[in-house]
Amino acid sequence: MEANNILTIIACIFLILILGLVLKIKIWKLLKFIINSFLGAILIYIINLVGVSFDIHIGLNLVTSIFVGILGIPGAILLLLLKIF
Repeated sequence: MEANNILTIIACIFLILILGLVLKIKIWKLLKFIINSFLGAILIYIINLVGVSFDIHIGLNLVTSIFVGILGIPGAILLLLLKIF
């Protein structure tokens, strides 16, 4: 991963935590969302590494991160299926 991607991920985590504190969302829900987003980002990264030989690439951006953050690993698999079909 590039340094810009890592800094973006860290900034998004802090933004989510601040937004959660402002909206009075319980911290464990925020941590679950962050962990799901992180695991989903790792899965998308692995899919992109393996997908090079199959010409499959899923962009890692804000929309896909939120999608995977809400749905978790099944969300990453759904993105893969949408890309294939």
